[in-house]
Amino acid sequence: MGDSESDEFDPTTPDQREIGGEMVNDSGGLGSVMAHAYRGEIDRVSTWRQRLDQTTTWAVTVLAAILTWAFSSPDNPHYILLVGIVVVTVFLGIEARRYRDYDVFRSRVRLLQENLFANALDPSEGVENNAWRVELSEDYRRPMLKVSFAEALANRLKRVYLALLGVLLAAWVFRISAFESQQNWLTTAEIARIPGIVVIAVIGIFYIVLLSVAFWPRKRQAKGEFHEGDPEEWKETTK
Repeated sequence: MGDSESDEFDPTTPDQREIGGEMVNDSGGLGSVMAHAYRGEIDRVSTWRQRLDQTTTWAVTVLAAILTWAFSSPDNPHYILLVGIVVVTVFLGIEARRYRDYDVFRSRVRLLQENLFANALDPSEGVENNAWRVELSEDYRRPMLKVSFAEALANRLKRVYLALLGVLLAAWVFRISAFESQQNWLTTAEIARIPGIVVIAVIGIFYIVLLSVAFWPRKRQAKGEFHEGDPEEWKETTK
């Protein structure tokens, strides 16, 4: 009898998917379990958010150190700024990988907020996703990354790393042109036996690729949180 009932269980039916409406009157059972699960997911989101911030902090620290050393003396080689571009790009890759992990837990939190807690506060609106319990169960059974590496790179580029890499590019251009104005900038751009025009071409292609990755139109897979709206709709503002 118990087996047949469990086989017929459908978490997408209105009384099952809208359990948030009953949570306010039931402190035990599934509601209590989901509250603890939500607390755990929030902790994991915070942990991965800190890891993202740590990567950015290291990238900014390296950027500041390289800029300081590059312009401390005219005898210091300009290509130290190119080394900085490589190092910051490595940090970009690390942060993109961490962002993919971060998004796994953030997407779970948003799923619970939209379909469980929002429904508990106002059951009249229903849920955003009728199959939210199925999707969350599947994700707990077989956790999967939800955004591609390209999307993660684009996100971190637009949020942080385009600015950092842009500063390094501007510093390098200034270093090989205005900072050493007594020489031709093509000559200054040379690295060992590599002609300056080749160095400039490689840097130009690299930044074109970065811009393409950042702004190439693609369908967003990451779970968004904020929506544009009237800031005065929720509360009165004092003038």
